[in-house]
Amino acid sequence: MSIQQYQTTKQGGPFALVTTPVPKPSVGEVTIRPRAVALNGIDWKNLKFGATIRSWPAVLGVDGAGTVESVGEGVTAFKPGDEVLSYARGIQGSGAFQDIYIVSENVVAKKPAALSFEEAASLPICFLTAGAAITVGLKVALPGLPKGGNSSSNQPQSILVLGGSSAVGAAAIQLLRMALPSAFIVATSSEAHHARLRSLGATACLERAAQRDSAALKATTPGGAGFDAVLDAVGAGVEAPEVYDAFRADGPKLYSLVVTRPDAKVPHGLQATLVGGQDMLDVEPNAMAYLVKLVEEGKYKLPVKIEVVGKGFQAVEKGLERFPFAVSGAKLVVAL
Repeated sequence: MSIQQYQTTKQGGPFALVTTPVPKPSVGEVTIRPRAVALNGIDWKNLKFGATIRSWPAVLGVDGAGTVESVGEGVTAFKPGDEVLSYARGIQGSGAFQDIYIVSENVVAKKPAALSFEEAASLPICFLTAGAAITVGLKVALPGLPKGGNSSSNQPQSILVLGGSSAVGAAAIQLLRMALPSAFIVATSSEAHHARLRSLGATACLERAAQRDSAALKATTPGGAGFDAVLDAVGAGVEAPEVYDAFRADGPKLYSLVVTRPDAKVPHGLQATLVGGQDMLDVEPNAMAYLVKLVEEGKYKLPVKIEVVGKGFQAVEKGLERFPFAVSGAKLVVAL
């Protein structure tokens, strides 16, 4: 028995469909036959720069949804044929762009019946990253998490979300609103996305150009005092350091920076934290089950619209060609 992998043969490509043996799950693992995979910025960065890949060839892809193919010893929550969504090991080079991929049981969850495979595949990494930015970066607990999150006693009440229309930014707005019902949340994005972000929980929205005007940013906050916290979903501070002057002078100055680029740096003088999706799993190993619970309860929506760019693994390359500039307010998905 064999499967096909859509391998990235070396940094910069090309891709190749390669036949390999069927993967077998070890203790606590699940194999999944994907019906849809999502494309993410980390896939493009690994293709172009080898950002997190240690050896080539590599199989990219960190988001997938499909059916369980087999389960390893000790796995009782899933059985072959179950419809699921999962985080995948594309960051390590053994990801979802293959006929069957293998993951740990805790990063798999049952697919909500109301979602298509394409919709489900769009959810995992943006949720995990947003969750990490909040629980680890801002030290705000998410309601209903079994372990409660990493909460501090002094919760921020005014928060600036940079890159609100990104999948991570839009996910973070929803989670922040759940965690901090009375907080003043301002998001930056192009105007076309403002109505959507307000519907997800943003108090106010500003054009991206405001990121270069600290006075304009502070003016949106109660009393013009500035923000207690900034959640930077897109590394905007690298290009617009003016955002660092938008903090409240006597506030905690929390800065949660999602790792989106190799030159991301944590500014001095702030309570700053670099975060990625894995950090959420370190805080709450069963975060994927929590995500599905929120979706099924109607508390969490698709952060951004999905756009199916094609069917079959060959559509992956076409989709990744649109990064980093031709993707706005959408998650690109490949149907399989």
